[in-house]
Amino acid sequence: MFGFSIPRTFIVSLFFLFSLSAMAQGASTPDAPDSDASANVNVQKQFDAESLVKLQQHLNDIKQGVSVATTDKQLSELYVETQELIGKAEDGVQLLHPALEQVNTQLDVVGAPPAAGAPAEAPEVARQRRELTDTKAQMVKTQGQLETLKADATNLSKHIVQLRRSALKTQLALNSGSIMSWRFWAVLFTPQQEDLKKFNDFNQQWANVWNEAWQPGARSGTVVLGLLALAFWAFGRRLLERGLVWLSIQAFPDGRLRRSFLALGTVTVTVFTLWGGARLIYQIFEDLDAFTPIVEQFSNALLGLTIFSALVVGLGRALLSIRRPSWRLIAMPDPIANALQFYPPMLAALLMAFGSVEQVNTAINSSVPTAIFGNGIIALLIGLLMFSALYRVRIVRRSLLEEDAAAEVKGTIAGLIYVCVTLVSTVALLALLIGYISLARFLSYELVWVGIVLSVLYLAVKFVNDLCESLFSLNNASGKWIKQTFNLNERYLDQATILFSAIGKTVLLLLAIVALFNGTYGTTTPITLVEKIVEILGSDSLGKINIVPANLINAAISLTIGIYILRTARRWLSAKFLPKTAMDAGMRMSLVTLFSNVGYVLLILITLSILGIEWNKLAWIVSALSVGIGFGLQEIVKNFISGLILLTERPVKVGDLVSISGVEGDIRRINVRATEIQLSDKSTVIVPNSQLISQNVRNVTMGNAQGVATIALTFPLDIDPEQVRDILIEAYSSHELIFDTPGPSVTFSQLTPDGITLSVTGYVSSPRLVSRTKSDLLYEILKRLRAAGVKLSSPQSLVLQRHPQDDVGIEHRGEE
Repeated sequence: MFGFSIPRTFIVSLFFLFSLSAMAQGASTPDAPDSDASANVNVQKQFDAESLVKLQQHLNDIKQGVSVATTDKQLSELYVETQELIGKAEDGVQLLHPALEQVNTQLDVVGAPPAAGAPAEAPEVARQRRELTDTKAQMVKTQGQLETLKADATNLSKHIVQLRRSALKTQLALNSGSIMSWRFWAVLFTPQQEDLKKFNDFNQQWANVWNEAWQPGARSGTVVLGLLALAFWAFGRRLLERGLVWLSIQAFPDGRLRRSFLALGTVTVTVFTLWGGARLIYQIFEDLDAFTPIVEQFSNALLGLTIFSALVVGLGRALLSIRRPSWRLIAMPDPIANALQFYPPMLAALLMAFGSVEQVNTAINSSVPTAIFGNGIIALLIGLLMFSALYRVRIVRRSLLEEDAAAEVKGTIAGLIYVCVTLVSTVALLALLIGYISLARFLSYELVWVGIVLSVLYLAVKFVNDLCESLFSLNNASGKWIKQTFNLNERYLDQATILFSAIGKTVLLLLAIVALFNGTYGTTTPITLVEKIVEILGSDSLGKINIVPANLINAAISLTIGIYILRTARRWLSAKFLPKTAMDAGMRMSLVTLFSNVGYVLLILITLSILGIEWNKLAWIVSALSVGIGFGLQEIVKNFISGLILLTERPVKVGDLVSISGVEGDIRRINVRATEIQLSDKSTVIVPNSQLISQNVRNVTMGNAQGVATIALTFPLDIDPEQVRDILIEAYSSHELIFDTPGPSVTFSQLTPDGITLSVTGYVSSPRLVSRTKSDLLYEILKRLRAAGVKLSSPQSLVLQRHPQDDVGIEHRGEE
């Protein structure tokens, strides 16, 4: 298609013509060169230059195709073309080599130029030498160009392989063929020669490294380090775990802290011992400086793989706690734990074995079919192992239910884990069957990685919570020492427990989120989420509108997690931490509301930054908002600002009894736009926040105001005022809610023809108690007045009555 037959034809012709020229020169004398051969060489030079230009142009076309290729099929076709181009260049170099030797032979026959002072040679011989020299230079130049072309094409083919290998990990929708097809299993029966060569070279490098370590001068050190590694693996873990048990009993008080410390220590010891033994083996070869770059890359990757395999083993031992069931943190029946005890080591062995295969493929840069085969096998084995564990758990659980129908062997969290693992494993196996091996590998590794992260998070959270409770508890020596040293109230110790526990859990949760989002099975980027947020807010990412599907997914996930964190923090503040302080309920509610508002604003900003939206690109939105504010949104903005003022300045707060515009009730909630006021009949009035700022508001309970219970009574003119005063004061003083200081008092308010008006006043602790107190006092006062024979003054009324003789008759009548 691109004229690959021209170079080979040219080179074969070149070799053939040079052979004829040599034969002619061998049959004739050096003084009789063939003029036709010289003409053919010139024609071949011109044709050779044109062919090289075509080959180089073809290589440039392939490079351009690689830069715009979007599918694995396109990359595969370009890879084939690159291999064909490499083959043509190799053929040209091989055919030029004997032709170049033939020219060198002819030059030897012609001989070197005569030395200075020697007799001059024949002109024909000098011309023949010049032609042969020019031909040799041209052939050497052509050979060099072909070598350069071959090297460029080889590098391009490696780049295409790397792109295809990267696509296997990044393009989840890449269909590379079902595991049931012959194409998938063909790697075992008909491996590619290039892969076999790379594997043989890799094995030879390892053999050379081992031979270097087994030399007489290094053999003793190799044996010592090897024995230390075996001893570390065999006895190190047991000795360290016994030390952990002794330390947890001796150093920690009796309680949950011992269990969580031992569980976390078990994971640490398991990882340390397995990695330590591997590191000793690695040290054997590192000290000898015998590593080649490929072997060193593989060895370093193997050390990292050892850590994650050890994590799986350690987490399984810590969570299942087979040897110490009473110390188990998870509420799991012993039969289920015993049924699962062999699965973590089996999973770790799979990860170590087939992860090593993947690392070998990466180190030697094997072909894409070989990499696909390795990815498919590990995904298949992990999926089958997960299904086997789930099936085993199901059988054991069913037998437990048959023995005791009322037994509860699976909680909500356990059920959720069971469903998630089943779903992910099923999707991974289905993906393998229909050909999406990249998706299956991703799901399998993500299942392992998420399990590791969440398990470590669970153990760490348990340990931090138990440590804070034990550290500040007055039942332990540490809590007593802190209280005596700093002269703290017990309430502050409770606050410290909750606060430090929350800080620790928050840090652990943020680290877990970073691990989940920035790492997939051992590739975690060691950055903190705080640095990431500062980087986002401090960069110019808010200045660009570059919304892509990946950003949409990340923004949605971040928004969901952010809302969950805000709600969790709000519940923690309102239910755990703030009740331990001396703040009143209104202040606590205001702080929680202010925290929520600020948190949601920051969350929206972070979400927009993740989307790639920049504020200077949103000028039209700002303009539209300005017009909207001028016409219809000004009230909303005014109420929003007023709400912030209410939460910060706090002229009224949640729980206050206020009166505004004829409405009196308790403030139940201060929202962003309006405030909810609950009336005495339990109905709610929504008052805009701006009214609470701009209008006169009577805050009955502000400043711990006392309630005033005042009753005004009118008596006839013939009573004894002092007697009535004593009766009223006695009635007030006998009521339990009336303060003794200031005590109740009676005031002579008014003297009219209708009677004497006396006002009695007493103080109660809160204005909310005034209504109930006045009702009780009225009952008591009427009872005492009747017992003393004192009557209240009867009101006078004017009655108009028509008389038969008169048009109008006026009669004054007193009513009892």
